Amino acid sequence: MNTQAKPPRPPLNGVDTPSLLGTINVVAGAPDLAKFKFRSVTEWQTGTYAKSTISSFYGAGGDHEHKKAYTFDSDHPAVLCGEDNGVTPVEHLLHALGGCLLAGIGNISAARGVKLSKVIAKIEGDLDLQGLLGISDEVRNGYQSIDVKISIEGDAPREKLEAIVEQSRARSAVFDVLTNGVPVNVSVAA
Repeated sequence: MNTQAKPPRPPLNGVDTPSLLGTINVVAGAPDLAKFKFRSVTEWQTGTYAKSTISSFYGAGGDHEHKKAYTFDSDHPAVLCGEDNGVTPVEHLLHALGGCLLAGIGNISAARGVKLSKVIAKIEGDLDLQGLLGISDEVRNGYQSIDVKISIEGDAPREKLEAIVEQSRARSAVFDVLTNGVPVNVSVAA
């Protein structure tokens, strides 16, 4: 009987695989460390233009600062009465979905020992303005549908690459929020 432990997976695809697998093991043994609270502060600038700043979050039992504050501009293009100082909020949503899916693919492929050479997500969302402009109560305000097409290449058979994409979809926080909804409470501060 071989009693030698398997060597840990080396870093792959830019993922510190030993740290990823170590984190999974630590959180499995201490579920309270899995509780995170992400934060964003958005300030209106003018017209339809707003700027969001993300600098800190709570997780793994404490508060953390990002290595720098990140800012994101959102606006509407001229055809939607804006100045086009940034992408629309609904386009940020597509970016969030793509970013979450591809982060999952990067981590999962590294954990499975698959070297990736290319991954691209092309995402389109169909939106009918009649809802958000208040023209029709029969049309929803947001996307009617979102289509994601992922191209993936790596040193694994097609079936394994497809399984990695499927596991990423199944574990994606943004996909979950979009497909299952989440309570959102809006209030006016005193």
